[in-house]
Amino acid sequence: MPKQLLIIRHAKAEEADFKKPDFKRALSNRGERNAHEMAERLKGKNLHPQKLYSSPALRAISTARYFADVFGIAHSEIIKDEVLYDALTNTLLDSINKIDDQADFVAIFGHNPSITDLVNRLCGVDIYNIPTCGMALMLFPFDNWNMISKGTGELILYDYPKNEH
Repeated sequence: MPKQLLIIRHAKAEEADFKKPDFKRALSNRGERNAHEMAERLKGKNLHPQKLYSSPALRAISTARYFADVFGIAHSEIIKDEVLYDALTNTLLDSINKIDDQADFVAIFGHNPSITDLVNRLCGVDIYNIPTCGMALMLFPFDNWNMISKGTGELILYDYPKNEH
């Protein structure tokens, strides 16, 4: 069965503060609203990821929890992947290539600039910057995640909070 990969940038976070580690930045009020809204938009299109993978950074895992709530997925089932926090594009691709083939639709919550670079590389598109809580859904004509590589995907959905839909 073809694989669908949904890449989601974490929602808007608190401003960076030298007193608090970047890893512990929480979502802002706007980020919380946007995370819920974008999860509802996805659900409204009958798109339901089977597995959620997230960077363990607070702003990413918090975004993933909003999506889990909308899709009825237990927070304990969100897979925290340390690699997703500060990954280079190739490292992200390596993680994707290792996903269990039983899942056909996976969502990954991560950070820029690597997630924008990843979408551009996999689909041959030219997105300048995926905004906070932006989503890019890609379709791959493979039964195995390890087949995914540069230029093999088709971007079938690109949406973000300020997008007029």
